[in-house]
Amino acid sequence: MTSDPAPKTLLCLGYGYCAQALSRKLRAKGWRVIGTSRQAFTSEGVLCRVWPGDEISLDGVTHILHSIGPNAQGDPAFDAFGSQIAQLPSLQWMGYLSTTAVYGHRDGAWVCEKDTVAPTSTRGAWRAEAEAAWQSYENLPLHIFRLAGIYGPGRGPFSKLKAGKARRIVKDGQVFSRIHVDDITQILMASIERPNFGAIYNVCDDFPAPPQDVLGYAAELLNLPAPTEIPFEDAPMTPMARSFYEENKRVRNDRIKTELGVELLYPEYRAGLRAVRDAEENS
Repeated sequence: MTSDPAPKTLLCLGYGYCAQALSRKLRAKGWRVIGTSRQAFTSEGVLCRVWPGDEISLDGVTHILHSIGPNAQGDPAFDAFGSQIAQLPSLQWMGYLSTTAVYGHRDGAWVCEKDTVAPTSTRGAWRAEAEAAWQSYENLPLHIFRLAGIYGPGRGPFSKLKAGKARRIVKDGQVFSRIHVDDITQILMASIERPNFGAIYNVCDDFPAPPQDVLGYAAELLNLPAPTEIPFEDAPMTPMARSFYEENKRVRNDRIKTELGVELLYPEYRAGLRAVRDAEENS
């Protein structure tokens, strides 16, 4: 008799919103999942580790999803595990969750994966440096996913609207790209099934839109009045929030379709927000 093959093992460096969504899909297929967080946590069916702190074993790891954010000192996971991961014989796929902020401000123009990385914000520069660090390992089965604004159940505008805390900040000509967490998951799954080492993918929907339009539609779904519009110049904002408005671009997503065969579940924000509202009401 031949023994059953060992299950595939996903190590999530950062067990956050996107990693949890991918984990649920893979565990349903019999995968083993290890997740890390800076604080102690529990998650059914997941081997939970605190990092920095606990020892992280790479033995038997076949896939890695890396979503830990870099900082002024660099990418902490790269510094701690980079050389080990690059030499890991069992590794079949690695996904690095980056951001479309690496493209910087483009005055509303379209960008694609072939465009030069030119960050104009600190967070974009940190991500670009982290991407380059991982790309320096030539034989690493690396895939980079540049994510737009993430939304989904528990991470949408509805709770703020219900609490009366939502604000419609208006800046002339400003648009943002966004992506539903379920579409992030299916894109990652498609890449795992069809790996292409060195590939870079923009992860966003088909319809960049002004943020005030998105919030207005969300209010409409709840039968609430749309929050009053506030000019960008007059809006009290944190430096981080203001940095998002200092970049304006439209992000193309052709590659996830042509190379991975992905058909977006929510190609524009209206369908995505309806799904989020329904999921939250039924939870």
